[in-house]
Amino acid sequence: MRTLILGLVVTSLIGFKSFAFDTEGDDWGSKGHRATAAIAVKYLKPRTKKAIEKLLGDETLVTVSTYGDEIKSYEEYRKYSSWHYVNIAPGLSYAEADKNEYGDLVQGINTCKEVITSEDATIEEKRFYLKMLVHFIGDLHQPLHLGHAEDKGGNDFQVRWFNNGTNLHSLWDSKLIESYGMSYSELATNFGQVSKKQFKEISKGDLMDWVSEGQILAEKVYDSAEIGEKLSYRYQADYNQMVQEQLQKGGVRLAALLNELFD
Repeated sequence: MRTLILGLVVTSLIGFKSFAFDTEGDDWGSKGHRATAAIAVKYLKPRTKKAIEKLLGDETLVTVSTYGDEIKSYEEYRKYSSWHYVNIAPGLSYAEADKNEYGDLVQGINTCKEVITSEDATIEEKRFYLKMLVHFIGDLHQPLHLGHAEDKGGNDFQVRWFNNGTNLHSLWDSKLIESYGMSYSELATNFGQVSKKQFKEISKGDLMDWVSEGQILAEKVYDSAEIGEKLSYRYQADYNQMVQEQLQKGGVRLAALLNELFD
C-alpha cells in the first residue's frame, strides 16, 4: 500500500515545472486557516484528539494549519503547489474537467487521506500529510481555489479595495477576513458554533459534493464584481456572510473528516 501511495505521488509530480497560479499572500490567509482549524478542534472526538496529539506532538491543528503555505518557498516542496486548488470549467463536473498533470486539490486531499489511514505509512509521512490535509480543507472553502484557470483563480482579476489596488483572489483570501478586525480565535468563537443537527447538515455528503458546492460559490464570487471596480463597505455587507459560512463549513467538515479517518 505504501509503495502504491508513494508511487502515485511521485508519478504525478516528476517533471514539475509550473502551476496554474500563485496566490498573492497566503491561501485563505493565515487567519482564515487558523480560524478553520480552531473551529474543527471544538468538534473532534476524544479518540481523534488523542490520535492527532500523538502525531503532532507539541504542535496543534491551529499551528499546522498554515504549514502548506509556509513550505512553498522551499524548492523541494514546490511540487505540491498545484494541490492547493482545482480548476473546473463552468458547467462541468470534476469528473468531466481536464485534470492538472501535476495534481490538484481533490487529488491532494485524497492522497492525504490514503496516507493517514495506511498501515504501511511511517509516522513522519502521516504527520506531513495530516498537516497538508488541514491546510487543503481550508483552501477548499475559499471559493476562488475552485476558480477559472484563465485568470489564475482570480489573481488576474484586478479590482480596487477601498483606495488600494488588489485582485479578487487576494480580496477573498485575506482582505475580507481582515475587515472583521478579529483574531483567529475570535473568528472561531463567533462563526463556529453549531448544534449537533447543524453539524450533521453541514458535514453531510462527500468531497465531490463539497467541490460542486465550491464551484457554485466561485461563480457567485466572479459575478460579484467587475474588473477594475472599486469595492468597499457595500461589498463587505453583501459578502461577509459568505465568508463566515465558509469558515464555519471548513471547520465543521475538517472535524468530520478527521473523526472519520481516526475512527
